[in-house]
This record gives sequence, C-alpha cells and structure tokens, in this order.
Amino acid sequence: MASFYVENFGCRATQADGAAIERQFRERGLKRASAPAQAEIVVLNTCTVTAAADQDARAAIRRIHRQNPRCQIVVTGCYAQRAPDEIAAMPGVSQVIGNSHKHQLAEILAPSGIGGYSNIAPSPNIAEAGNIAVGWEGHGFSRAVTREKAPASAVGVPNFVPLTNLATHDRSPIFVSDIFAHTELLAAPVFDAPNERTRPNLKVQDGCDNRCSFCVIPYVRGQSRSLPPPQILQEINALVAAGYREVVISGINLGRWGRDLTRNMCGGRPHPPRFEDLLRAILDQTKLEKLRISSVEPMDWSDELIRLQAESPRIAKHAHVPMQSGSDAVLRRMHRKYRPWHYREKIEKIHAAMPTAAIGADVMVGFPGETDAEFDETVRMIEALPFTYLHVFSYSARPGTPAAAMRDQVQGHVVRERNRTLREIAAEKKLAFMRSFIGKTVKAITLQRSRDVTSSGVDGHSFPDYTESLTDNYLKLRLEGRPAANQWIGARVESMENGMLVGIPFDGVHV
Repeated sequence: MASFYVENFGCRATQADGAAIERQFRERGLKRASAPAQAEIVVLNTCTVTAAADQDARAAIRRIHRQNPRCQIVVTGCYAQRAPDEIAAMPGVSQVIGNSHKHQLAEILAPSGIGGYSNIAPSPNIAEAGNIAVGWEGHGFSRAVTREKAPASAVGVPNFVPLTNLATHDRSPIFVSDIFAHTELLAAPVFDAPNERTRPNLKVQDGCDNRCSFCVIPYVRGQSRSLPPPQILQEINALVAAGYREVVISGINLGRWGRDLTRNMCGGRPHPPRFEDLLRAILDQTKLEKLRISSVEPMDWSDELIRLQAESPRIAKHAHVPMQSGSDAVLRRMHRKYRPWHYREKIEKIHAAMPTAAIGADVMVGFPGETDAEFDETVRMIEALPFTYLHVFSYSARPGTPAAAMRDQVQGHVVRERNRTLREIAAEKKLAFMRSFIGKTVKAITLQRSRDVTSSGVDGHSFPDYTESLTDNYLKLRLEGRPAANQWIGARVESMENGMLVGIPFDGVHV
C-alpha cells in the first residue's frame, strides 16, 4: 500500500485544504505515513502571503529531498499557483499542482504512477487534459495575476478549465490554470494538532473579491465562493455525532459567505443567504455545543451579527477583526474598504455587547510610504481600543501586487522596530486581560493532558498533573488534574503562569 504525507504551511484555509487532500488519498486506499521520511508521496501545501512563506516552502523541499531522496515531492497551494515554474525547477520536485487543480490532486497523480498506485483510473477530464502541452515563459507568476488568457486548447472540459501540463527537460510537470475559473471548494475538518482532536476547523468559504493593494491571495485562491448550507450542516452534524463539542468555522473572507449562492438556500429569504443566516442554521439544525467564528472583516460585523453572537451561549465570545492600520491615509493606499472611525465603532460595539470577549486583530507595519506620524496613528488606536491580542505582521512585497511597485518602501530596521513596538503593546494588553480573570470562574474545553510533568504556579501551588484547555473567550488555561479531553469544564482561575491561566475545576462540575 502506497504511503503519503501532507505538510501544510500558512493559514487555517491552507490547513483545511490539506485535510481535504488527505481525505482524497485515504479514499483511494493510501496510508498516511508518520513523517515525510517514511512516505512515498510527500505533498507540500504551501503559503505565499510573505517572502518568508516562500522561503519556508523552498527550505522544506530541500530538506525532504535530502532526507528522503526516493520520495515523490508534490508541491501545491498558493506558492505553487503563484510561481509554478520557479518551484518546478527545484531538484526533487515531481509535480507542481496549483490551487486551480488542488481538488483533483490525487487524480492527477494516479496516471503518473506516483507512489505505485497507477492502477487507480483517473477521471476522464484528467486523462483528456493530461495530453495538453502548452509552454509559457518562466515569469514567476500564474496567468491569474498576469492576466494571460488560458490556452485555446483548454476550452471544452465540463465545469472547469482543463489542465495546463508544462514539462521540459529541466522542469517538472506543472498543473496550473486560471484561478478565477475555479469554482471548487475543498472542505474537510482539520484539527489543531495530531493529539489535540477536540476543536475541528471547518472551512466554509474560500477566495476573496477584495483587491487590497498588498495582498496576493485573490490571485492565488480566486473569487469568493461558499460551501452550501446542506454540506456545512452535514459536516458539523457528523462531527457532533463523533463526539466533538466545539467547531471553528473559517474562510479567506468568512463574512462574505453565501453571497455567491442561490437565493432561498437558507431560511427562505428572498436574497442569497448571509453569514448571519448560516450561523442561525447551525444553531437551529445541529446540536453543536460551541461554535467559534474565525476572522471576519470589519465591514461584515453587522449589528445583527454582534447581537447574535452576544445573545447565544453556543457561540464563543471571541472576535477577530483585521485592522491592518489605524491611519486613514495608509488604509486608502492599502485599498481597504473602511476608515479608522468605522473600525473603531465596530470594536466598541463588540466590546459593549460582550465585555469579556477576546478581541483580536491583524496589524501590518511598514506598508510602503508609512511615515512615523501614520504609524503613531496606529499605535494610538491600538492603545485606545480593548484588544486582548494582536497578530503583528511586517509588510512583505508580493510580486504582481500594486503595493510592490509603490515608492518609499520602508527600511527594514524601521519595520522591525515598529513590529517590536506593537508586540510589546499587545503583550501588555493580553496580560491585563488575563489578570482580570484571576479569582473568577470560566468555562473551558479540555485539550490534552500533561505527560507527568510537575509544574509550580506563581502562587507556590504545585500541580503534578494538569490538562491544557481553552476558555470560551480564547484564553489558554492550565487545569489542575487530568480530566478527559474534549470536555467543557467550569474552573476557578487561581493564578497565571508562563502565559497561561492556572485554574482548579469548579466543584468538579462539568458544564
């Protein structure tokens, strides 16, 4: 039996894609290896949001080729979509399969005989398209970004643009086509860690119709598309039946879920379903105990969404609202669709409705032309708002994006200093938020037990056994004792230790 290993890079959407790829292999009878060194097929599911993400992928290719030279390395994901010929030229790479064909990855590999399972019949579309050979110069970007048209021979395959198979003596086969013709959405639950199977993540939306000037994601993931409600409910009900108590729903632009779907698909409304309709359907048609919402753009935090989250005990009190900058001038250059005062209003409404909610944001430093005064505007806004954590990113020029061609690129040492400044502010805010729960009771879902490790708290207590858990409002809690994983437990917070709350089960009552 052939073996495979999928290594994921980047965001939750990429992790979810990796889970769906694993499902493709399992359905074809392949066995998952425990590590790349033991696998016959290694799939690298890449990210390309920054230059560092590209470097990580290239380093992984070299590492795996060195450790397991006989394996077949298949590179897919966003980096593969953006720069396929750059990857194909690397030693050890067997196939480059972009996001445009990721949903057919296992089928594409079958006719090539990779991994010794060539007896599996490919789909008719794959077999037909595999004979297409269209060369194009190695420009380091896919047609989606350069606006090149798909080859004429790509016409005629039902429901999708067929494969572009580019193979030369010094490059591996490439399967990439126009991502904006892509209508598929991979969906399979993904878990945070191999031994932490308590909070599955389900991607319900992919792609993005926004065109932020710094972002390459729309050009490598395509237009916004949504998983239909029946499929979402089926996946969640299956997870509930399997015993899972919390599910995280995610997407590239999650708040825009449903806008591409047929009218009346959710609740009989006379317009395409909205994100709020999906949440109500999950609450009404599943027995899921806790639903957690991942990142939602500020313009999609409607009063209705805030009210629904605040009023339902089954929706986790956690809001992640990308900010990027507190400067109006920078937001305009970024082509963001909101102004600082709009953003401030949304955060204040969320906090007023849910005072104990975790509120986080993505913030970018060093965007081209960002002056000291503009950065100070971001600092002042962050200090004034009730954030409990931040994800701080340094700007990274992405080929083909408008921002990459802008003048006044900020010098590296300035970017690093601004990054450090915001991280220090974020750390202070998180610490203050955590301290506010000492002496109070919280609800938390248990994740994984300690491995007979003794730990001493800051108050002198010693816990020979503990269980890591996560509170409803997204705080890590070290829980005394060894309760079973995947349980909602009430706890009294006693102290803080190493960035975690330390608590004791509240009267032993599970909640």
